[in-house]
Amino acid sequence: MDDDLHDVFRERRRLLALGYRMTGTMADAEDIVQETYLRWYRLDDAERESIANPAGWLTTVAGRIALDLLGSARRRREQYVGEWLPEPVPAGTFHGALPRRIEATGHDADPLDRVTFDDDVSTALLVVLEAMTPAERVAFVLHDVFDVPFDEIATAVGRSSAAVRQLASSARRHVRESRATAVPRAEHDRVVRAFQEAARTGEVAGLMSYLAPDVELRSDGGGVVRAARNVVSGADNVARFLLGIAAKRPELTAEEQARGDGVGLVFRDGDDRGAVRSVMDFRVENGLITRLWIMLNPAKLTQWAADPASDD
Repeated sequence: MDDDLHDVFRERRRLLALGYRMTGTMADAEDIVQETYLRWYRLDDAERESIANPAGWLTTVAGRIALDLLGSARRRREQYVGEWLPEPVPAGTFHGALPRRIEATGHDADPLDRVTFDDDVSTALLVVLEAMTPAERVAFVLHDVFDVPFDEIATAVGRSSAAVRQLASSARRHVRESRATAVPRAEHDRVVRAFQEAARTGEVAGLMSYLAPDVELRSDGGGVVRAARNVVSGADNVARFLLGIAAKRPELTAEEQARGDGVGLVFRDGDDRGAVRSVMDFRVENGLITRLWIMLNPAKLTQWAADPASDD
């Protein structure tokens, strides 16, 4: 029994990774994991012994819980103050949590490959997942990311295998369309670094040269700290908004951090040991930044105070 419990507990990081992709926040992911384990503990010995694959059982139960939670989460987000954004987490938070795969290589690799191979998930992907129906999101994450067979997903979500297959196909199409124009990581990083260097000059024109004309900026303060409550659109408006923030908070320092699609920026008080005040992620297309996401809500920055590698 002790060995069985060890095996069950060993699944915690993987279940957190699943819950995070399902919901976009660590708090909701923790709730999913806790409820999943509670349901395991409620089984009697005979029921547990009848489960040939405890890891698979935990995964499908977590998917069912996530499906239920996503409905209430949408209602909460309708009442959220300002823009709601998924929670950014440090690279390596879920290291080793995904199933092992043989990675595709070459320039013609399917744009979904990075999604299903990477432990680190991008804000851009989470935004796409957020736009899906709860059923699409659960089907895609369980099947495409965690390799759960359609028949098992169907049992978990109470739909036919054919229906689940169709949901996953629809979700896959959304993700592929979103990533079709995404640039390679090296190009993403080059543009973001040039943008950061231009920001140091304080010149609007220099900053605008790295922003697409229809660029959009979204910032999430959760009603706790000041943030733009609506989308900031257009290169001139976005450039002036960012330079305005920099002028008001000159004590903040920016450091590069690896993110799901490439480098992002983390802003701290004073130095590299100061408290994290915001995380900025980017989407780059055709050599220009088309989307910026700034997380300012302290409740969604708690992971940046910890060392993800220390969590076994």
